[in-house]
Amino acid sequence: MIEKVNPSHPDKIADRIAGALVDMAYMAAKDPKIAVEVLIGHGKAHIITESSVALRPDDIYKAVRRIAGTVAVDYVRHNQDAHLAENQRCEPRCGDNGIFKGIPLTDEEKRASWLARALYDEYGADGKYIIDGDKVVVCQSHATTNELREKLTQKGNRVIVNPLGDWLGGLNVDTGATNRKLGSDMGHSVTGGGLHGKDLSKADVSVNIYAFLKAQETGQPVELSCAIGDTTIDGKPYAGIVEIARRYINDIGGFEKFAEWGLF
Repeated sequence: MIEKVNPSHPDKIADRIAGALVDMAYMAAKDPKIAVEVLIGHGKAHIITESSVALRPDDIYKAVRRIAGTVAVDYVRHNQDAHLAENQRCEPRCGDNGIFKGIPLTDEEKRASWLARALYDEYGADGKYIIDGDKVVVCQSHATTNELREKLTQKGNRVIVNPLGDWLGGLNVDTGATNRKLGSDMGHSVTGGGLHGKDLSKADVSVNIYAFLKAQETGQPVELSCAIGDTTIDGKPYAGIVEIARRYINDIGGFEKFAEWGLF
């Protein structure tokens, strides 16, 4: 059983804005330290950053408008905590305690990802989808329910489409917050750490990516843990795990692109 949401879901809009700010930080410095929290909805976006680099407010406002449309922006920036900054001064080290899990993707997860992407390509609007065996639940905004039901039923699925009827969705009827759709982003690999709005020194980003990739490569579950200040995880230098995650993020086009769909 898996739920997948698309990039126009309010929670994913929050993730994408957070990712855009992390991309900005990496344009300003090779290894910035940044954490971003976004709460958005009903015409307002509240953004708080803890950052080692100063981002231009105009660039932030442009990114919000590009991703979310016309909303009022409340932006607050603080410097990163001095103790955490010192922990990372000489080399990448684990900045927090954490447990991490990588699980090979199931057929249901792959089907859910394919379905979500196909419907998003067609409708480009807020949507969320569940696959549970042969049962498919599709909640797609800005779509004619009867037409969508007929189209999906022809594919041989047991389909439930828009149980409450046609709907519009989006930021005018819902709010979004950073890292609130981790099940959609990580599947059965989900743990307590959030993927989005953080630089690569954060274990929540790099170790989660590393564990997920290792599980897909080996076909076996991966379980890891780390503590603040660790320089080695899974027998590898933490700096090496950061570089694996950096290549992954670069290959998909940056942190904002990563936020669109998560790990699958």
